[in-house]
Amino acid sequence: MHNRQPMKKYLFALVLASCCLSEVLAQDLVKTAEPAFKTGEKLSYRLKYGFFTAAEANIRVEESPIKFDGSPAYHIIAEGKTAGAFDVFYKVRNRYETYVDQSTLQPYFYAENRRESDYRHSDKVTFDHTHNKITAAKGVYPFTGKVFDFLSAYYFARCIDISKIHVGQKFDLQYFLEDGVHILSITYVGKEKMQCSMGTFNCLKFNPTIIPGRIFKKNSKLYLWITDDNNRIPVKAQVELVVGSLTMDLTNTTGLKYALGK
Repeated sequence: MHNRQPMKKYLFALVLASCCLSEVLAQDLVKTAEPAFKTGEKLSYRLKYGFFTAAEANIRVEESPIKFDGSPAYHIIAEGKTAGAFDVFYKVRNRYETYVDQSTLQPYFYAENRRESDYRHSDKVTFDHTHNKITAAKGVYPFTGKVFDFLSAYYFARCIDISKIHVGQKFDLQYFLEDGVHILSITYVGKEKMQCSMGTFNCLKFNPTIIPGRIFKKNSKLYLWITDDNNRIPVKAQVELVVGSLTMDLTNTTGLKYALGK
């Protein structure tokens, strides 16, 4: 993270991180045989700072023209950009993409290209699941167990059987970002109805832990609501900041495999 601009990673990573936080279930529960998504799916989100729209993001699934180890793959792409006044004072154009095996949903390759005001960052990450190592711009990193990037984590999570999850249950998320493998702890809060731009849905509510600092208050909490249906997509995320709050809101969907909220 670049110390000159502490907001840059949180502003857009919040959208992506919120989308993938439910991956923590993958380490204890079994993946279902039938995927929760299909090629052609696209999800759109709005990120608001208080009452103001700060950014917009979309995530889509495409068929990969490239095969890895002879196996077909999904090409998943996420793009985020600032909006309104934020685009005038702090222009951001970020792109993240991952290639995952269509059967195991494990990532083969991840890339990101971040343009945030005068800051630039790019990375290309290769996952070697045979030898348990990750090769990125800053080096080679060993790992054990299942490790994902943000995007592959989210899509793997949506295919997990969570029928036996109970309130208060905690999980650990293992993901790679920039310079190593990191762990995030998340607690399942329970079921709750949540309203977003697309309507009101029955949801599963999660509480990921966050680290206090220049952005988050000491007692800040991040909450995430995921549809309690066969799609398992995030419709809302909220977190308090030192000044104000950030809210992620689902604004549009196309190409869903199942009817939303059914």
